[in-house]
Amino acid sequence: MNLLTEWVTQIILFLLLAMVIDLLMPDSSMKKYIKVVVGLVLILIFLQPLFRLFQMDIDTMMSQASAGFDMETEEEEMKNSIELKKKEIQASQRAYILEEMAVQMKNEVEEGLEEKHDVEIADISFQFEEGEDLSFETLTGIHVLLRKHQTNVDSEGSVEEVVIDIGEEPVKEDMPDSKPIKSFLFDAWGLEDQTITIDWEEG
Repeated sequence: MNLLTEWVTQIILFLLLAMVIDLLMPDSSMKKYIKVVVGLVLILIFLQPLFRLFQMDIDTMMSQASAGFDMETEEEEMKNSIELKKKEIQASQRAYILEEMAVQMKNEVEEGLEEKHDVEIADISFQFEEGEDLSFETLTGIHVLLRKHQTNVDSEGSVEEVVIDIGEEPVKEDMPDSKPIKSFLFDAWGLEDQTITIDWEEG
């Protein structure tokens, strides 16, 4: 309302000023140019609310665009943070699942490997179908690292024989045949299309 009152007041004052100038100006060729200038100024005064409206719209649009850009940036950062947390959780879950599978499968065959083949599992790793969930159904291969069964004997009060070889390479201990062990693992774990790879731990 104040803007409207100010606008009407400006028009009235300018019209009065234009009338006074018209009365004071002598009749000459300059009077026509002065009337043209006064008319243009009057038109500008009439259009002043429209200019203000456009100026307000531009400011509003700039503010909205800036706010929208800031919001998009914040949303993108939030999405990246959520995606990173999601990957961390998935990696943690994957590690937990693999560890549980390894422990469970190792416990299933531990006694049989010791009794029948005198060996034990040092480590187990798995291969799964690419892009699939970690489960026994998506399992494609198992890599088993074996070693000779280590018997825990109380050595208190006993003396171990020490053998020193000079200039001779140590004789590598013969490892059991892997084929019957692989067959035993295959049956014990109920595998079908999966493959088993066996390696021996050094030392």
